[in-house]
Amino acid sequence: MHRHFEGLDENFRFLILEVQNQIKATIEFLLAPTPGTYDKIINKDDYIDNLKNVIENTCFTTLSQTKLSAEQMKYLRAVHVISINLERIGDYCVNIAKQMGYLSSPRFLENFDYRESFLKIHQTISDILPTLHKANLSGALAICRMEAELDAMYKGNFDKIMIHLRIGRNVEDHITSLFIIRYLERIGDSLLNIGEALLFVIIGERIKIQQFQALQRNLTKSGLQGEVTDVDFQGIWGSRSGCRIARVEGKNTPQARDSIFKEGNLRKIRQEKINLECWNEIFPGLVPRVFSYQEEGENASLLTEFLAGCTLDEAIFNPDEEILENALFIFEQTLQHIWEQTLNRFELPTNMMRQVGDRMSSILQVHPELMRPPLGIGSQPIPSAGELIKGCMDIEARYPAPFSVFTHGDFNINNVIYNHQNQKVYFIDLHRSQHADYVQDVSVFLVSNFRLSAFDPLSRGRINQTIASFYAFAKSFAQAHDDPSFDIRLGLGVARSLYTSTRFELNRSFAHDMYNRGLFLMERLTEKAPEELAGFSFPLEILYY
Repeated sequence: MHRHFEGLDENFRFLILEVQNQIKATIEFLLAPTPGTYDKIINKDDYIDNLKNVIENTCFTTLSQTKLSAEQMKYLRAVHVISINLERIGDYCVNIAKQMGYLSSPRFLENFDYRESFLKIHQTISDILPTLHKANLSGALAICRMEAELDAMYKGNFDKIMIHLRIGRNVEDHITSLFIIRYLERIGDSLLNIGEALLFVIIGERIKIQQFQALQRNLTKSGLQGEVTDVDFQGIWGSRSGCRIARVEGKNTPQARDSIFKEGNLRKIRQEKINLECWNEIFPGLVPRVFSYQEEGENASLLTEFLAGCTLDEAIFNPDEEILENALFIFEQTLQHIWEQTLNRFELPTNMMRQVGDRMSSILQVHPELMRPPLGIGSQPIPSAGELIKGCMDIEARYPAPFSVFTHGDFNINNVIYNHQNQKVYFIDLHRSQHADYVQDVSVFLVSNFRLSAFDPLSRGRINQTIASFYAFAKSFAQAHDDPSFDIRLGLGVARSLYTSTRFELNRSFAHDMYNRGLFLMERLTEKAPEELAGFSFPLEILYY
């Protein structure tokens, strides 16, 4: 695993040694404080800072001026992260030494167990270099787990201090002691960062220890007999849900099936598992199979089948016109089958416009100006954005969905997979699936097309083709199933999606375009008298850019 970079490796070794010396000097100072030892700790801090800066400059210079392999880049990134955290540990040692001056007696600290923490920290730091050079997975995990051990030691001392503080005994000394052992706990946080940087070098992806352990358990449960290092772990970025998503591929291990690993909030992951099983029961093969599922504390993890193909937005930009036409045909036929098979003929209230209010704080955080106040032209009033939202909520209450179907719940275009070879589509990211108004899925899908970041005429023409085809399909379904308020609810849903999507768009001009189109739809809906609203026709051109 060792990769030679001139000057870097030597300075990195010295940094580790100097931080070890700083730990040793600090424990000596706590046991027998002397001015000489104190000066040694303070002066050594500048040297540690300089070493960290030299390493940082070398890493960035090497990255910018040298053509590196992927493995070399991972090594440099890990060394940089480790160096930052080693320097931070050195700073904590200085802070601990300074706190000693506030104790009435240096021997007061003997009331608490802190020596073992220093010994464990010193040993863990000495394990960093061998673990890095040998790509020792168990060594990296041991460094990560030291954080939990230091936390447990901190908790024991913390509880002891709280007992004395409650009875008011030696308050100043106990508070100072709490600060000192708190710095030891924070050193544990830095060791965790170092361990996760080592995992990054060994596995090839940034992953937290909890996520790694969840991945390990899921792979074991799904049938893997070897080590986690027998699989390729490739992070998938771009999720706004807060979940960690990665593709897991077997190297030379047949038990490691090509799969998707997802880890995150317990409620979301648990609901996705339930929904995947429900979808597979109703429509086998449409969504990924669940290989394994684990819960731990407030988080859960899931290992599911990897479905080969391209997302539907990738099909739009494929130069082969036949691929897009086939994808849309199969997608629409599949969706019609789902809607017809799960249709439940009972009226269902909807809450699309309420979601605008629920997400307004997030919208205004990104674009504070997207909340039009009441205006007027002469004597003609122009309603505020808040008044339009309220008016649309009143309309929505008068027009419930005439039936429900089993919906996707997050029907963005990149949550649909198209396999051209098998001529099939698949759905992914299904934690919001439920029986609901199909028009919400329709509106989300249409706006996700509009939001695609492609503005050249050819690409935009293909996006508009997709929008027109899907609207015609959905409108035809509405007419065939006696849904007279389809256009009204679609107007509400598209207005909602346009408005709330602005919180994801940092292009101010495009965000304002979505906002204005959303307001336009709300104005067209609210300006009509109740008896005229039934004749509302959705203006599809509002989704053409």
